[in-house]
Amino acid sequence: MKNIAVFASGSGTNAEKIFEKFQNHPQVRVRLLLSNNPKAGVIARAANFDIQVCVFDKSILFHTDDIVTTLKEAEIDLIVLAGFLLKVPENLLRAYPNRIVNIHPALLPKYGGKGMYGRHVHEAVVAAKEKQSGISIHLCNEHFDEGKMIFQASCELSSDDSPEDVAAKVQKLEHQHYPEVVEELVLQLK
Repeated sequence: MKNIAVFASGSGTNAEKIFEKFQNHPQVRVRLLLSNNPKAGVIARAANFDIQVCVFDKSILFHTDDIVTTLKEAEIDLIVLAGFLLKVPENLLRAYPNRIVNIHPALLPKYGGKGMYGRHVHEAVVAAKEKQSGISIHLCNEHFDEGKMIFQASCELSSDDSPEDVAAKVQKLEHQHYPEVVEELVLQLK
């Protein structure tokens, strides 16, 4: 059995799609949800799937090896970032090389980097009058949104789309593709 840990900071709609995908999977399970936000909606979503939750303080993530220890004890094979807003620290990158995957709500390399998440991305896309947006699924490295690209999908935008319209189109792609790409990745692991 392969074990996944999901890191999330917000409401958790992408995390929930991952939970659903692996709820009765014969080879993969979501073992842990980790969040830096004790009020995140994703915590209730994880509880609905009987997934163990670990809430941690930012200083624990960046100044100790406690999170790495928790992941190792749970025999985690793959880390899935689903709306996790903190940069992944180097100790975690070293402990899980090429085993941390993220989804970004734009077609990278455009609209990535520090501060580019959620509504900020969609507002930038609309302001630039882009004709399309989409999702990028990539491995994590020490920089925001710069790891090896695994998958991209795009959607057409119209000139009168608001940031909310773009968000809805992008979220549809996220929910459709992220669980499938995660499954493919985790089943390839040795």
